[in-house]
Amino acid sequence: MRLEEFNTATTAEAAALVRACADVDRWVQAVVAGRPYATVADAAAACESAAAPWTDAEIDAALARHPRIGEKARGDDADAAMSRREQAGVADAAVEVQARLAAGNRAYEERFGHVFLIRAAGRSPEEILAQLELRLGNTPEQERANAARNLREIAALRLEGMLGS
Repeated sequence: MRLEEFNTATTAEAAALVRACADVDRWVQAVVAGRPYATVADAAAACESAAAPWTDAEIDAALARHPRIGEKARGDDADAAMSRREQAGVADAAVEVQARLAAGNRAYEERFGHVFLIRAAGRSPEEILAQLELRLGNTPEQERANAARNLREIAALRLEGMLGS
């Protein structure tokens, strides 16, 4: 959907598009209510602004729809398709990198109680692994902030991609 179509879409149609970026009701409503946007960059900026800050419950809701790094998202909905594209490079990683990512995902979830989340688009598997291993040393508070920041980045990039296509 182009920006012009998004700006004139029904509330329900626009909300469905935005929800594919992050499944957080209050945030979806805020982004949709901000229409019309003059540019795709304005829509992405509004997307990030409406997400700062997300509550813990909103972070949990958004995280629930993200697969582990290295695992393919299931389903044929828009957010699963975007997740598969974002993580496409991880599937081609060396076996050792994939094994370390899987072990790191388990350790991260045990330590923090939620999936490791990083904006995978534009990052190599090795860079993702390095960030995972580095972030395992963080406090739960630091990781909550990292998860929220990455969720905002992912949501904004997804919206930009959908409105700019």
